[in-house]
Amino acid sequence: MSVVVVGLNHRTVPLELLERVNVSPTRLPKVLGDLAAREHVGEVVVLSTCHRTEVYAVAERYHGAVQDIRNAFSEMAFIAPEDFSDHLYTYFDEGAVNHLFSVAAGVDSVVLGESEILGQVRNAWQRAQEEGSTGPRLAALFRQALVVGKRARTETAIGRGSTSLAHAAVDMAERRLGSLEGKRILLLGAGEVGESMALAVAGIDGAEVFVANRTWERAVALASRVGGRAVQLDGVREALADVDLLLTSTGAPSAIVDQTDLAPVVEARGGRPLLIVDVAMPRDIDPSVSELPGVELLDLDDVRAFVEAGLAERRREVDRVRAIIDEERERFLESVTAREVAPTITALRERAEALRVAELERHRGRLEGLDAKQREAVEAVTRGVLAKLLHDPTVHLKDAAGTPKGERLSDALRELFDL
Repeated sequence: MSVVVVGLNHRTVPLELLERVNVSPTRLPKVLGDLAAREHVGEVVVLSTCHRTEVYAVAERYHGAVQDIRNAFSEMAFIAPEDFSDHLYTYFDEGAVNHLFSVAAGVDSVVLGESEILGQVRNAWQRAQEEGSTGPRLAALFRQALVVGKRARTETAIGRGSTSLAHAAVDMAERRLGSLEGKRILLLGAGEVGESMALAVAGIDGAEVFVANRTWERAVALASRVGGRAVQLDGVREALADVDLLLTSTGAPSAIVDQTDLAPVVEARGGRPLLIVDVAMPRDIDPSVSELPGVELLDLDDVRAFVEAGLAERRREVDRVRAIIDEERERFLESVTAREVAPTITALRERAEALRVAELERHRGRLEGLDAKQREAVEAVTRGVLAKLLHDPTVHLKDAAGTPKGERLSDALRELFDL
């Protein structure tokens, strides 16, 4: 069995397609259950963020599993497989390990070294555990990925500066407006990203912060934490008439504000400009809103372009992070190899030793005339013969561990020696 990852991310598809395959927290249990029930998929974890949707799976058959996952993407997005298959990336075994470690370390993100992805990797694994869709192989892989992510951020400078999506969005807004001091800021969404953006604007001189969220209690808690004020969802339109900046990051399955909703607000603003930064996936704000006078709408593509400017220092750390990834990948693969073949090798050696001891016992009467030194010689010779006989099968099995050939060899040994 192989570990595979099949996915789409910000580099392989446009934002419109990426948001169609995004898996919201409410959809996740159903998606995990559907994938786990596919013929060629064993364990499964789904990592879906603003920038990627990836399926990590233990494949009963590699090509069959990739086909199963591709079909699942098609059904999620209501798109024919041939319309997006060329955009899918697929890795297996060592490549899959390397990819997940790179994601966790922040070198495969829109914002190089971003801090949020490590928590998202952990959460994806935990949700899969809660839904019963994962097992020991992916548990070992994701556990090691978290180690890689922590090492990358503590042993290198990959995480210095504005490395989170939330902070990049706030920095971009500040650049666009010249300053956020004295500005009125409305945050729509109080999830992980919304909370990070709220913390990023908290304490700005003279800024007024408003928080709106589907769950009122959460809006109140976050507003209280940052010295702001909670706003009911039905009061968002009224709040938009007065704010300078809207930061939106809800988990809604589709756009919640369109041109029709915002047109009366724009008219009520009397020509005052409104900046909107939408970092939700799928997007909260319909793109047509940008056609309204005085409204500037920025989304994840704009964040992506913005962060390209300040990456020189962090890019210098990429080689050091890659070295950590390589080191941890080899360590992980060695541990996997040991776990996979150790039981078979142990059983083979125990079986051979049992046969050796049984044969010596069967011929005990013929060996009674030997003195202690001669008995030691017989023991040494028989042990040596077994060691030499088992050496090559053991080496070949270790070398092939983790591959289809290794599975065939292991199965053959177990059947031939009745292990």
